[in-house]
Amino acid sequence: MTQKIPKLLVKRTSIHGQWSSRWAFILAATGSAVGLGNIWRFPYLTGENGGGAFVLIYLFFVLVVGLPIMMAEIMLGRRGRQSPINTMKTLAEEEGLSHYWQLLGWMGVAAGFIILSYYSVIAGWTLAYIFRTGLGMFVDADAELSTRLFSDLIADPEKLLAWHTTFMMMTILVVARGVKSGLEKAVKFLMPALFILLLVMVGYAMSTEKFMQGIEYLFVPDFDAIAEKNFFSDIMLPAMGQAFFSLSLGMGAIMIYGSYLAQRSSIPWTSVSIALADTSVALLAGVAIFPIVFTYGLEPAGGPGLIFVSLPIAFGQMPFGTFFGCLFFILLMFAGWTSAISLLEPAVTWLVENRSMKRIKATAIAGTIAWSLGLVTVLSFNKWAFSFSFAGQEKENGFFDIFDILTANIMLPLGGLLVAIFAAWLMSTRSTMEELGVGDTLIYRGWRFAVKYIAPVGVIIIFLNAIGIV
Repeated sequence: MTQKIPKLLVKRTSIHGQWSSRWAFILAATGSAVGLGNIWRFPYLTGENGGGAFVLIYLFFVLVVGLPIMMAEIMLGRRGRQSPINTMKTLAEEEGLSHYWQLLGWMGVAAGFIILSYYSVIAGWTLAYIFRTGLGMFVDADAELSTRLFSDLIADPEKLLAWHTTFMMMTILVVARGVKSGLEKAVKFLMPALFILLLVMVGYAMSTEKFMQGIEYLFVPDFDAIAEKNFFSDIMLPAMGQAFFSLSLGMGAIMIYGSYLAQRSSIPWTSVSIALADTSVALLAGVAIFPIVFTYGLEPAGGPGLIFVSLPIAFGQMPFGTFFGCLFFILLMFAGWTSAISLLEPAVTWLVENRSMKRIKATAIAGTIAWSLGLVTVLSFNKWAFSFSFAGQEKENGFFDIFDILTANIMLPLGGLLVAIFAAWLMSTRSTMEELGVGDTLIYRGWRFAVKYIAPVGVIIIFLNAIGIV
């Protein structure tokens, strides 16, 4: 069967609007990528998995897997100019492929929706901790008090529900205002503020006694620390999952943001800018956090509680700790907010396109459904909590851990794999060359090789190992 050769580039426009500039897109896409995954998830995964050795493997996945797939997602989004679901349906038809490829769009939107549901609950913790820190609750707190305060918070479903609801309302209000009036205005304020706050925290970390120990832990690989672990399932799978989670790949967010990108903007250049900014934030978060951890004798492998249990102890002991503690949790809230906006957007655009809804109504409906699913995560930390084992690690928070594993370790890499297959194996060379706009150059050939061979092979091998086949 011969492949249908599509017509020359179709000049589609998005009914939802367009970014006012390439810079606005970079800020928005970086805001989507930079989130709790960088500042909450990255440090504790680094601490659990050998410090610098994990960072090295994570950076490898960002470079050879994440960046090429990000370029592919932006390319598909801009060519389709619709929600991820309708984009994949349209592009499949254009290339003479099965309409079932729209299921890739459905999976991305579903993954983003599930992530948003529990993301909102965790981001709600940051709101609670802004006020807790500001009220001086952690001044001179020891490990017992900090642990108890955190345990009391997550054990109280009513408090979690209140903060979860507040954060979801913040997200809905921004998305309901549209691309330029909502998303773009929000990220133009939030992203510079986030970087400034992060640099202030790094500046404080530089003044601590154990600054160099924290730097060495983060950047000097200690392969002995991971010698007893299963290299594929315990190290490479979390590193790959973090690369996808951190870059917002496979969840529809980058694809929908790409649909608002002007045709004249360079996809390779903007993708590199986003990946660099996102990775810089993750590393700067480590630079800000680990010197404080070592200076105050805390445990770097503190798991998800590293941010909410260990660091408040340090803030309670350090000079001006209340001020810096508030800054840190405001930073964390901003990071979560910019990502949550991008996670809600794909579902909203589908409702607008397919159900002829006004954006405000579509946002209210999608946000309410995500909020309702978040109730499962709220109860996962208290009334519905149960333990299970995954990849040799004990998980204690039931459905929250299931959602996290399902999305970060399965749905996002699988979505990225299918994006790579569609873009490099099924779309015609002429289509991809036209959309990327770089011609038959070394950049194009390098991208095509990486997304056609390196990214899919890497994802498949690690998947097969994780399920015990290789």
